[in-house]
Amino acid sequence: MTHIKTTFSIKGMHCASCVVLIEQSLRKVPGVTDASVNLATNKATVTYDPTKAGERNIQKAVTDTGYEAMPPGHEGMTADEHAAHLRTESAEELMSLKRRVTIALVLGLLVVWGSFPGLMRTAPDILRNVWVQFALTTPVQLWIGLAFYRPALRAARHFTANMDTLVALGTTVAYGYSVVITAFPDVVARAGITPEPYFDVATIIIALILLGRYLEARAKAGTGEAIRTLLGLQPKTARILRDGTEHDIPIGQVQVGDLIRVRPGEKVPVDGVVTEGASSVDESMVTGESIPIEKTLGSSVIGATVNVNGTFVFRATKVGADTVLANIVRMVQEAQGSKAPIQRLADRISSVFVPVVIVLAVATGTAWYVLGPEPALSFAILNTVAVLIIACPCAMGLATPVAVMVGTGQGALRGILVRDAAALETAHRVRSVIFDKTGTLTEGKPRVTHVIAAPGNTEQDVLAMDAVLESGSSHPIGAAIVNEAKRRNVPHAGSIEHFEAVPGHGVLGTIDGKKIVSGTSRLMEREGIDMGPLRSGIERLLDAGDTITIVAIDGAVAGVIGVADTVKPTAKEAVASLQKAGIQVAMITGDHERVAQAIAKPLNITRVFADVLPGDKAVYVKQVHDEGMVVAMVGDGINDAPALAAADVGIAMGSGTDVAMESAGITLMNSDPRSVVTAIRLSRRTLRTIKQNLFWAFGYNIVLIPVAMGVLYPVWQILLSPVFASAAMAASSISVVLNSLLLKRQRV
Repeated sequence: MTHIKTTFSIKGMHCASCVVLIEQSLRKVPGVTDASVNLATNKATVTYDPTKAGERNIQKAVTDTGYEAMPPGHEGMTADEHAAHLRTESAEELMSLKRRVTIALVLGLLVVWGSFPGLMRTAPDILRNVWVQFALTTPVQLWIGLAFYRPALRAARHFTANMDTLVALGTTVAYGYSVVITAFPDVVARAGITPEPYFDVATIIIALILLGRYLEARAKAGTGEAIRTLLGLQPKTARILRDGTEHDIPIGQVQVGDLIRVRPGEKVPVDGVVTEGASSVDESMVTGESIPIEKTLGSSVIGATVNVNGTFVFRATKVGADTVLANIVRMVQEAQGSKAPIQRLADRISSVFVPVVIVLAVATGTAWYVLGPEPALSFAILNTVAVLIIACPCAMGLATPVAVMVGTGQGALRGILVRDAAALETAHRVRSVIFDKTGTLTEGKPRVTHVIAAPGNTEQDVLAMDAVLESGSSHPIGAAIVNEAKRRNVPHAGSIEHFEAVPGHGVLGTIDGKKIVSGTSRLMEREGIDMGPLRSGIERLLDAGDTITIVAIDGAVAGVIGVADTVKPTAKEAVASLQKAGIQVAMITGDHERVAQAIAKPLNITRVFADVLPGDKAVYVKQVHDEGMVVAMVGDGINDAPALAAADVGIAMGSGTDVAMESAGITLMNSDPRSVVTAIRLSRRTLRTIKQNLFWAFGYNIVLIPVAMGVLYPVWQILLSPVFASAAMAASSISVVLNSLLLKRQRV
């Protein structure tokens, strides 16, 4: 049975511990084979066997851990409706959080005004009354604080702990101690304890942590800009032709086969093929290529691209979730929801972090109560609370996924689609890039340059026979020969009675009783055909850098056809940029060594693998990998798929085949080799940001937890107030998100 991969939205997550807890719970569900939870996107990607598990089982597993899981509910929506839904959902959540933050801050600041030393002298008498402070604090603690209590209690029922556990424990200690002092001041005084409540600590901690969540949510909203931009590209309506008249209909009602007219300045509604007219179409919003592409009869058009000039009619071939734009959005969403290998470090630490912090907090309170100066109990409580609050693992949980989310989003806006976070991470370590020649470094549109006939034959004879034979081949060289025969109006030579393709060598067959062999010199040698009469002509074409196709009729060589492919104008710049970055560049091709060198030399590529059969490309990729290199393979054809899969990072040109794109970790929606450079730069800058985030997240805890415990007090009498601890904790998460957003400002 085929496994299903589904993405669920998760509500209630706030830290790396939440992520670990949910993943552990999901992986325990019978039938679930993999689960990955992303804190930045608030989504869980679950792979499961539908015969053993279902969406209800998965939702229950999440609910039992104290969170809420919602299965995908956007099927059937248009891109515009989906974008509107996301905006509405995000706005409602932010508004609710903003209301709670405002109430908590107002009440908390009133409590601080009436109780903070020095400041309280300016407060009215009513605010200095501890019972009034109790009245102001209680709704913050017991109503607004439910945001911490509910998930903390649910986690406790499963013998686990998370960030909410730390906040609930810390504020409850401060609030509970203050309530006891307020209700029984005489009893506390007789016990030798100064009756000093800490209502301000409880309220301000909750207010500041919620404020941090609000600011973090605002900042995280910016990380999803790429998805919203892509979703907003699609037009709302399409002008279809039915019964001889034009009708404007909603984009969701367009069906495969509909004829659609597009006028100058309008967006192409869905994917299709031009059936009437011609124009130039700006595809930069999808492919990243700025130069408009000419579209004529039979040309493919992509939904959401812009018609620059001219009017054309096209037939819809893909609509809804099948369009290129929908696939791009889906691919970006999956990449943003995936987990980079570097995240495992944070996950491992987070799995034990909260329990360790609770132990440290108890140890801190005990040490201060037993060994600390008077008032020992007050010092013990404040420092215990400070340790619980300062040690929030939020920043650790956000360090990697937010940077990945921004990085993949920025890539998508430049026509670079990253399949998952692992591919993005691996790309920064690439030290060797192997380009397949055809379609990556060259245009992939070869044309016939020379036809040399052997004695007793004419150029027309050679072209006529080979064109008929090559009409049964899907190879670009075969197509070039067929097109040249049409251009020269060569008469049709007959019908194919037998056809056989020899991968990597050529084709052979029988036409009207004549055996025709067409292909490489190796194929001629295999068939026992003497190439002597054309040896000098073959050498001349090879010296010119042409790919040669030798044609033999009934066992005798008849002629040779030279085919040339134009090097892309940006290929030399791309190779130079990679080499400047310390990356070795190689080229692999099935062409003859001399042809390959003729292409490679002007590009300054010194390592060339020539005469390589399609099935052997993966062998050469592995050979380079075995030399200690992290290898990226760039290709665009079906025969490149094994090599793309064998490489550490497979990079498929979007102008290529679906098979190649499925085998690749990164897909370039354009055909510009410079995008390979951009993809690697994007990876390097994203990984640099992740490392900065992790350094800050871990460094923050390593430095401030000991300070909160009071290690500076014996020498400098410095203690960390729980209020400042909560502010620092919120600032750490916000700083990680903002640092990730800086990726949007960096040029790649």
